[in-house]
Amino acid sequence: KASQSELRGEALFFGKANCAACHTPPFYTDGLMHDLKVDRFYKPQMINGVLATMQGPIKTFPLRGLRDSPPYLHDGRLLTLEDTVEFFNIVLGIKLTAEEKKDMVAFLRAL
Repeated sequence: KASQSELRGEALFFGKANCAACHTPPFYTDGLMHDLKVDRFYKPQMINGVLATMQGPIKTFPLRGLRDSPPYLHDGRLLTLEDTVEFFNIVLGIKLTAEEKKDMVAFLRAL
């Protein structure tokens, strides 16, 4: 049985946060490429002799068994599910409250 927090997180996933627009059941991915437009948060810089600028589109990651596969995002930049929820909260401008973030993490851990 799902906890109340997991159920609230599920409602957020399919509702306010709109995660299901890209992470569709049953595997919680649409298999497509999406540009999160995160380059607006970074200044171009040299990394190992290469100019790092725009990220561009990345493939939607399947969320089944997510809790068992840290770190997160395509390049491992997010160490925890809490970090991941906060990243998307900021990047997508979802405006989740602290309690909603906890509920979202609870739901993601249940997948």
